[in-house]
Amino acid sequence: MTSLSITTTDFIRQPKQLLINGAWVAAVSGKTFEVINPATAEVIAHVAEGDAADIDKAVKAARQALESKVWSGMSPSERGKLIWRIGDLILKYADELAELESLDNGKPVVVARAADVPLAADIFHYMAGWASKLQGVTIPLSVPYTPSAQYHSYTRLEPVGVVGQIIPWNFPLLMAAWKLAPALATGCTVVLKVAEETPLSALRLGEIFQEAGVPDGVVNIITGFGETAGAALAAHPDVDKIAFTGSTEVGRLVVKAATGNLKRVSLELGGKSPSIILRDADLERAIAGAASGIFFNQGQCCCAGSRLYVAQEIFDEVVEGVAAIAKNIKMGAGLNAQTEMGPLVSDIQLRRVCSYLQSGQEEGARAVTGGKQRAGAGYFVEPTVLINTTHDMKVVKEEIFGPVIVAMPFKEADDELVRLANDSIYGLAAGIWTRDLSKAHTLANKLQAGTVWVNCYNIFDAGLPFGGYKQSGWGREMGAAVLEHYTESKAVTIRID
Repeated sequence: MTSLSITTTDFIRQPKQLLINGAWVAAVSGKTFEVINPATAEVIAHVAEGDAADIDKAVKAARQALESKVWSGMSPSERGKLIWRIGDLILKYADELAELESLDNGKPVVVARAADVPLAADIFHYMAGWASKLQGVTIPLSVPYTPSAQYHSYTRLEPVGVVGQIIPWNFPLLMAAWKLAPALATGCTVVLKVAEETPLSALRLGEIFQEAGVPDGVVNIITGFGETAGAALAAHPDVDKIAFTGSTEVGRLVVKAATGNLKRVSLELGGKSPSIILRDADLERAIAGAASGIFFNQGQCCCAGSRLYVAQEIFDEVVEGVAAIAKNIKMGAGLNAQTEMGPLVSDIQLRRVCSYLQSGQEEGARAVTGGKQRAGAGYFVEPTVLINTTHDMKVVKEEIFGPVIVAMPFKEADDELVRLANDSIYGLAAGIWTRDLSKAHTLANKLQAGTVWVNCYNIFDAGLPFGGYKQSGWGREMGAAVLEHYTESKAVTIRID
């Protein structure tokens, strides 16, 4: 904590309340909960514990803001300028936001400063342009025309309404940005439920919205627990659409809760993504890419390349290379500028990952490196490479959400490899390493994944859609594709004779 800037320290010390209708207020219940520094397991703040009563207040505020058209009635140009200003302010406070992300989540501050913060600003800048480009089309009708009956038909895009958004703890600021920016661009109003493990950066973002001039009630931010605040938001009858990012298990609960008023639902869920290294790959690039694909953000990425398939001829060399990188990763508190891998986000997540490590080794997997919790304070797990794994093991089938990769050799880059790569309930992402672009295109077309990276991994852009096949979710984040989640298309036909 002594390495924090004065502005971040001051923010931490301030009361952490809920943002409802433009005001910072205590929870109706008066309850608060602790925020834990995962690097030390120490309490760093107390935050208002919102529940169903607070969700109801926030939804009413969002509904009032929607119906008053204080936001959707603003000219598209003005709305776009305000959204752009949010992106600018994120960059202005980049150092502070990076410190909050590191302190709250555990990730290295240098990573948060280089990736999370600028990417969050970028999505606001990108979506600012869409505010003035949401347009319908004119449609020629095929109904029989007569001189006395002619028609003019067109469509228009309108905001879907009040949107409930629930974000995870692995990229708190960035996930808030991914959700909020397109909703604001389309004229919706929002109730954002923040992950209880990592509320700080989203609350600071709420202050940024106020500084930018977002009207009261347009964005409401609730901190609280999933089983109370999150469940109430998903089930609320006056919410028109729910957007959720998190585990597939919780995603199913969100879908069930949303059935009451048949609100629209988009889901960005779990993954068990394959990384495939063909024998003609540039091994230096492939080894570094495969390691980055799993160890980035402590492996707490829905698209983490957690299953590694390597051509048999180069399997030992690749495993040795990935293990060498894992052994040399500098672990420590995220606020330490030398840290390359921070702690897991919580004690619950630590125990989850360690249980998978125990399960894998009991089923016959062998840890080439890592394989256990790091001694000392904080929620640290050693970056781990497991071999002797098979597709019937839990560590291969299930999402671990930690710095654990399972490596398996294959003989031929054929349909059997494709079958193994697709042998998962998930389909979020995949990585391919090869010098042969013909092989790359052929394999990419066969993989059941929403994103395929070739000779790279974890490359994101505000203009690129992101989402998954199968149980990795419904719909896409980012790019033009996300706008359909937040708009209704209205067809208008006018008799003009």
